[in-house]
Amino acid sequence: MISDFLYSLKDINSFFNLFYYISFRAGLSLVLSFSFVLLLMPMWINIQTKLFPKGQPIRDDGPQTHLSKQGTPTFGGVLIIFSIIINTIFWTTEFSNFNYILLLTLILFGSIGFYDDYQKVIFNKGISSKRKFFLQFLITILLYFIIISNGYDLNNFYIPFFKNISIELGIFYFFIILFIIIGSTNATNLTDGLDGLVSMPLIFVFLTFAIFAYILGNINFSDYLLVNYIPGSGEIVIFCTTSIGALLGFLWFNSSPASIFMGDTGSQSLGASLAVAAILLKQEFVLAIAGGLFVIEALSVMLQVFYFKTSRGKRLFLMAPLHHHYEKKGLTEQKVVIRFWIISFLFCLLALSLLKIR
Repeated sequence: MISDFLYSLKDINSFFNLFYYISFRAGLSLVLSFSFVLLLMPMWINIQTKLFPKGQPIRDDGPQTHLSKQGTPTFGGVLIIFSIIINTIFWTTEFSNFNYILLLTLILFGSIGFYDDYQKVIFNKGISSKRKFFLQFLITILLYFIIISNGYDLNNFYIPFFKNISIELGIFYFFIILFIIIGSTNATNLTDGLDGLVSMPLIFVFLTFAIFAYILGNINFSDYLLVNYIPGSGEIVIFCTTSIGALLGFLWFNSSPASIFMGDTGSQSLGASLAVAAILLKQEFVLAIAGGLFVIEALSVMLQVFYFKTSRGKRLFLMAPLHHHYEKKGLTEQKVVIRFWIISFLFCLLALSLLKIR
C-alpha cells in the first residue's frame, strides 16, 4: 500500500526507486516493526496490569522457580499481531494475495489464542483441548477454501530433494494441510514455556522462510538453485521480516525475567502463520526441519502421554514438554533457553542446506 505510493514518486526523485525492491522494504519493515513493539510495549504492559491484575496463572505441579512468574501480563501476542498487520500492509505491494492470506491466518488463530488467554486470566482455566482443536479445525477448513479460491495449487505435494517433482494428491492434500497447520500451531504453543524460549526459534524459522520466499519468488535464483519458481511469492519476505521485527521487540521484554508473555494469542497465531507460509511456498518439508525444535517439544508431550497410559502411571520424562524435563534435572532456565536456541539455529541451517540438495 504505502510502498506502492512511495514508489510512484520515483519520477520526482530517484530515491523512491528503492521501494520497488523487496530487500529494501524487508529491512525497513523489520526495523519499523521492532520499533513499534519496543515503544508501545511498556504502555501495553501497564494497561494489562490495570485491566487484569491477576495476570498469568502458574501451574502448581511445575518447576518451583516458575511460581515467581505468577501475575505476569500475558497478552504480549496482541501487540505482536498488531505490529505485523500494520507493517505488512504498509510495505506489501497491493497485488500480493500471499500476505493477506497470512494476515488472515494470524488474526483467526490469534483470536482462538486470545479467547484461551482471556479464560485463563479471568477464570484461571483456559478452554478445553477439544474445543481448541475444534476451533482450529474449523479455521483450517476456512483457510483451505480461501487459498483455493485465490487460485493456488493445493493438489500437488512436492517431493523434497528433487526439482519440480510432485505427487498429485487431490483432496487428500487437505489432510496434509490439516496436520501441518494444527500441528505447527500447537507445537509452537507447547514450546512457549520459558522466558524467551519460543521467540528466538520463531525468529530463526521466519528468517529461513524469508530466504526461501526471496529465492522462490525470483526466477533467476530459483532456476539456478533448481527450485520451483512461484510468481509473487517474494512478497512473503515482508510478512516474515515484520514478524522477526515484532518478535525482537517482544523479546526485549520477554527475556528473563520476563515482563510479559506472548500467550496463546502470539504462539498459536505465529505457529499457524509459519505453516501457511510453508504451504503457499510448497516447502512443507522445510518447515519440519527448520521447526525441528517445535517438533521435538510436541513429540515429548505425545510420548509422555502415551507412555503414561501404557505403563500404568509411569513417566518417560520428569515433566513434559521437554524444556521442563531439563529444568527438573537441575538446569537453570537461562541455560535451557540458550541451548534450545542453539538447537533451533542448527535446524534452520540444515533446512537452508536443502536449497543445494537437488
